[in-house]
Amino acid sequence: MPELPEVETTRRGIEPHVLGERIAEVIVRRRDLRQPVPRNLRAIRGRRITGVGRRSKYLLLAIDDGCTLLVHLGMSGNLRVASPADPWKTHDHVGVTLANGRQLRFHDPRRFGLVLRLRGDPMAHRLLAHLGPEPLGDRFTPAHLAAACATRTAAIKSVIMDARVVAGVGNIYASEALFRAGIRPQTAASRLSSPRLARLAAAIRTTLADAVRAGGTTLRDFLGADGRPGFFKQRLFVYDRKGEACRVCGTPIRQAVIGQRATYWCPKCQR
Repeated sequence: MPELPEVETTRRGIEPHVLGERIAEVIVRRRDLRQPVPRNLRAIRGRRITGVGRRSKYLLLAIDDGCTLLVHLGMSGNLRVASPADPWKTHDHVGVTLANGRQLRFHDPRRFGLVLRLRGDPMAHRLLAHLGPEPLGDRFTPAHLAAACATRTAAIKSVIMDARVVAGVGNIYASEALFRAGIRPQTAASRLSSPRLARLAAAIRTTLADAVRAGGTTLRDFLGADGRPGFFKQRLFVYDRKGEACRVCGTPIRQAVIGQRATYWCPKCQR
């Protein structure tokens, strides 16, 4: 699934092409995504895109009629900039043609993604209202993480993947951040000291920032807005490396299942 760095990479990739541009046409080739593409989506025709934002793993395109176009990439989707003359791919479901001759195309083979038109404050929508602070934002602090962990007996990996605690830390980057912080993913959250949680908060921030700079991680089929893959995979310390030598100490990487998700760690570097 595209995680926060992949979504932020997409946001940065499309912004120069769409910000301030008028929408000339909306094409819906298939509606049956995770939620049906709304029939009123075509109401944005003739309007301008006034903002290109992100909340957690959701892209938010502000429209000058006061509405917001919410896009979620699902399990394997992407939002890319194309030419209207380019052939449509089999799983290209929605297209937004701009007056500048560019076209945004939403591609989603598994159809777990979303393209919705929201009225009013998008942050009040049920998909966004419960989310915790952004891991790259000022509100995500060591004190916030410590307060969230104080009474939690769940594994720390499950806690930092809880979107109510911090928004957008998915499976890949949770494993990588825990490695950088030297913390075993199975450790009960409430057992971690304040200094260790401070290291974890810093590791979450730096891991995600590094992944954004690398254009995200391509493990299966994620592509950025320009159709190119991300390159953070080459920098992964533990994720998807079961049995391989730790890049730091040489110990074989181990795998377990935590919260129904594959989890990877080094038994020597992480305590």
